[in-house]
Amino acid sequence: MPASFRSYLSGMGYNGVICYPSFNNPSIEGCSQNRIEKLSDSIDLLSPFEEKRDIFATSVLSESENLQFDSEGRISLSKLLLSHAKIKNTMLFVGQGKTFQIWEPKLFEKFKTQARKKANLNRASLKWENQFKKEGK
Repeated sequence: MPASFRSYLSGMGYNGVICYPSFNNPSIEGCSQNRIEKLSDSIDLLSPFEEKRDIFATSVLSESENLQFDSEGRISLSKLLLSHAKIKNTMLFVGQGKTFQIWEPKLFEKFKTQARKKANLNRASLKWENQFKKEGK
């Protein structure tokens, strides 16, 4: 795990990360305990008998793993997570602000190419002006 991300988590009082299989991509999603609690809270806002609640809880929460850093800042990924991401020998850490993903490098390169094309087509949907107004700048 990159030192900068470990430092960010350490500042929040965490010595590990939460990882779960992405339901959007063949990758592993990673975040802080605080972030997974926010996800859980948003799932809990759904009706307890609503199908969407079960789907999100199963897709994210049921397979999430709390992984602690070892003395060198490493984590051990389970076979379930590695299998989902099709990782055999090498993996790639992809920072995404307050979250991250772990990919098999060749799969990520394909995804990144597609993502750039889609981002270019959708670039007008980014609203910088609104963001600055929210932050009071």
